[in-house]
Amino acid sequence: MMQGDLLTMPLLTSELTCPSCRTRSTESMPVDACIYFFECTACGAMLRPKPGDCCVFCSYGSVPCPPVQIARSAGAAGRNCCS
Repeated sequence: MMQGDLLTMPLLTSELTCPSCRTRSTESMPVDACIYFFECTACGAMLRPKPGDCCVFCSYGSVPCPPVQIARSAGAAGRNCCS
């Protein structure tokens, strides 16, 4: 692996924070799909992406989804990975 490759390697876990109860949950992110729905394990709220975001990780995660991370590291705006 070359040194430049490390800059484009996406993180594959993100901490989701429920907007209803503020419970945090560390979740794995797929590299080739968007997660549109996530049910909070504490209160049962169904998390959905905010308008303009492609997935729950981009809306409620500590780290955006891998496709957005890769786009940003390449210098693209990278807000919507699934359009």
